[in-house]
Amino acid sequence: MNGYYELKNTAAGKPMFNLKAGNHEVILTSEVYESKDAALNGIASVRKNGPNAASYEKKTSVKGEPFFVLKAANGQVIGKSEMYSSEAARDNGIASVITNSPSEKVVEAEA
Repeated sequence: MNGYYELKNTAAGKPMFNLKAGNHEVILTSEVYESKDAALNGIASVRKNGPNAASYEKKTSVKGEPFFVLKAANGQVIGKSEMYSSEAARDNGIASVITNSPSEKVVEAEA
């Protein structure tokens, strides 16, 4: 099974999305948007930038946990990962986003 985007609202009623792998694990989380259209534009940006390995910035949290952010061509962050246990796990996460980001499937979750 291929990955897909899950579009949902936060507790405050604002839209955001997760990119999920075929096993339903969240591999990328968006920012919170002001409108559904803006969130859909964010998904389009992930589809465009996700397959490009150069769009990823590898980072380490203040607690020393590896994670990554996906950036658009203009440098804006369009998604971030969870915290990983190792750099190898983080790199596998990036590989999963590269593979799954072109997905055209968008599932709207119930609030």
